[in-house]
Amino acid sequence: MAGLPLRGLIVGMANDQSLAWGCAEALRADGAELAVTFQGDKARSHVEPLAQALGAPIFLPLDVTAPEQMEALFTEIAARWGRLDFLLHSVAFAPKQDLHGRVVDSSVEGFTKAMDVSCHSLIRLARFAEPLMAEGGSILTMSFYGSEKVVPGYGLMGPVKAALEASVRYLADELGPTGIRVNALSTGPVRTRAASGLSHLDELIRLAAEKAPLHQLVTIEQVGHMAAFLLGPKARFVTGQTIYVDSGYNSVSG
Repeated sequence: MAGLPLRGLIVGMANDQSLAWGCAEALRADGAELAVTFQGDKARSHVEPLAQALGAPIFLPLDVTAPEQMEALFTEIAARWGRLDFLLHSVAFAPKQDLHGRVVDSSVEGFTKAMDVSCHSLIRLARFAEPLMAEGGSILTMSFYGSEKVVPGYGLMGPVKAALEASVRYLADELGPTGIRVNALSTGPVRTRAASGLSHLDELIRLAAEKAPLHQLVTIEQVGHMAAFLLGPKARFVTGQTIYVDSGYNSVSG
């Protein structure tokens, strides 16, 4: 809304190394007011100091597989703010056994869990956010190059992220008439807690730094700057896109 600070929801912050934290810092620096969630009591001790540093007026638990928590979160946002300008979805998970094995050997349960947490949770959040974005808004999720090309060690998350990016395009089409934009931000490899579960992370990071045209790794701060742009009014005609911020790694073959 013109003249008012943007108000947005950050989902998926785990600690100060999270992509979501880099994004939240950049958004707050641009004057946005933020609602922050945490997953469970164990995560709370890491996330609460960050929420306090951001001055977040809304700080609530959210397990994206718990419908009652999601409903309670959006009920609080509606009661306190009455609107939502943007939503950042930075959530990914796959059971370790399925993540470290071959895709062809993945279990039904593991594949379903990974798809539910990493992909369908975006759809559920978008459904709750839509009524609060009556005057338009922006939704952003996090992806990775392994959605497009085979990346050794990325395994099951490759098909899951591909589904996430396809979901972004369909959500953009469905929500576009009401002024809601939906995009994905595909980052280079970053040492986050979620990425630490990958079996070949060290090699992936080495190759990315070696092969990327800029010959350096992307940082959570750089990811945050791009996220703040995509979630803000200057990107108001950008939707349905997967935007790369990876030092150009995706443009190099092999």
